[in-house]
Amino acid sequence: MLSIEIQGLSKTYKNGHQALKEINLRVKKGQFLALLGKNGAGKTTFVEILSSLTRKSTGKVIMDGKDLDDNDEDVKLKVGIVPQEINLSVFEKVMQVLITQAGYFGIGVDVAIKRAKRYLKELDLWEKRNQAVVTLSGGMKRRLMIARALMHEPEIIFFDEPTAGVDAEVRQKIWKIMQELNNEGKTIILTTHYFDEAERLCDSLAIISKGKIIINDSLRKILNQSPKQKYIVEVEHKKTLIIKDKAISQLSDSLFEISIDLENSLSNSIEHILNCGGKIVSIQPKNNRLEELFLNLVE
Repeated sequence: MLSIEIQGLSKTYKNGHQALKEINLRVKKGQFLALLGKNGAGKTTFVEILSSLTRKSTGKVIMDGKDLDDNDEDVKLKVGIVPQEINLSVFEKVMQVLITQAGYFGIGVDVAIKRAKRYLKELDLWEKRNQAVVTLSGGMKRRLMIARALMHEPEIIFFDEPTAGVDAEVRQKIWKIMQELNNEGKTIILTTHYFDEAERLCDSLAIISKGKIIINDSLRKILNQSPKQKYIVEVEHKKTLIIKDKAISQLSDSLFEISIDLENSLSNSIEHILNCGGKIVSIQPKNNRLEELFLNLVE
């Protein structure tokens, strides 16, 4: 069953700029799709159209079986969006932000309070419920925007650069939230600049360049087309190691480069180094396969 079906979607602004060009895309229910692209590639325009925040120029958009042109209000009930920019009312209290949001969807106060309590607790914001938004840290504001997007319990959720500018701890929390929502069967569309984020979370990937989708497939298939994964291994420099393995290159007396592909695993190469008498100090990834693929494809 499809959550999203897009046919020939285009968007041209009044100044003549064509942000989207004949996009075709199908997203299954429960899919976790990463949408990658450079700044200005059309990611945000794409999200805004599917969220009914911007009107398309041409094409057809079907969300959860409903045509966006004929069922604009019904589609809004199915969709939640966590925008890139923080757009909260800074002097409103945290709990009131969520109750107000629920009201936009015709949700009564009693139900709204119950849902707000649930999401604030899940997002570690319950202790801040009576504080003004202005007192929250940047990471807390990000999490509050996620809670706000969930108040009408949407089936499709757009996360537009949700971890931009947050620290590592907050990033991990947001990752956990997105994974849990997807595990519940929610369809997630994530726009991000972080390749490790896309590779870790998503099951499928679309790359947009100059308003066009240039690749769209399962993440596994895409990574199988990508360059070899490489690791830098540091060993104790107590004796000269002689390693005869086509997957292992010696960079210096203590540094080795391992190339990983379908025929060679990291564990096999590590075992080979150990069997040759090497004592490993550290292992670090040298490259990100998704990043290299992206840079090769996008102009």
